[in-house]
Amino acid sequence: MMKIINKQHLRRTCIFIFVFFFFTANCFSSTGKQSDVSGEIQNGFRVLTVPDKGTSLYFTVYRGDYIKLKFHPADVRPLLEIPSLSISQELTADLSNAPYFKMKKVGLYPFTVGSISGEIQVIEYSKLHYQALTADEANTFINRNSPIILDVRTKREYRSGHLENSILIPIQELQQKYTELLKYKNQDVFIYCATGNRSAVASKILIDKGFIHIYNLRNGLFDWAKRGYPIIR
Repeated sequence: MMKIINKQHLRRTCIFIFVFFFFTANCFSSTGKQSDVSGEIQNGFRVLTVPDKGTSLYFTVYRGDYIKLKFHPADVRPLLEIPSLSISQELTADLSNAPYFKMKKVGLYPFTVGSISGEIQVIEYSKLHYQALTADEANTFINRNSPIILDVRTKREYRSGHLENSILIPIQELQQKYTELLKYKNQDVFIYCATGNRSAVASKILIDKGFIHIYNLRNGLFDWAKRGYPIIR
């Protein structure tokens, strides 16, 4: 009798587990919008590929991403329009000369590329090994922890003023030069730019490379200076 009860209990448990996972999987796939972040980072830009055929697209990107849209074939130059961002630009298959735009705010942005329509969902970057700090928090953090400080702005911006003891690697070069930072892989790395956007992208790049303690100056050097914290000139 006990064996029969155990078999019945086991059968019910298996059915429950199957139904649970089946239901959960369908809940997360039914909308088609629970996907990973779209595209790939190339030279500091997030590149999104637009097919030459299709009716509706959905991209997910991070706030702070610099976006380029890749379109084929090469002899077609469709018009990209994002009304809420006042963007109307002609695309090109040559990424080096392709226009780009920055996603500054979290939200949903409808767009069209020629006859193709879609949406770009902008989300906040969140990761186990990542933390965004205000200027006040950053000042306390730097004084207490003496992190490696990484500046991802341009050389010209760096010469105009930077944080003391900071290392300059422009965001466009970080994917190629991140190996220069590998010796700090397990240490605190504090990253900043002008407004906190490029540094958010840099944070994602380094975390993907295995860095485990990344801190981003949320509103950048502008806010840091506005609050009276020191800058080396």
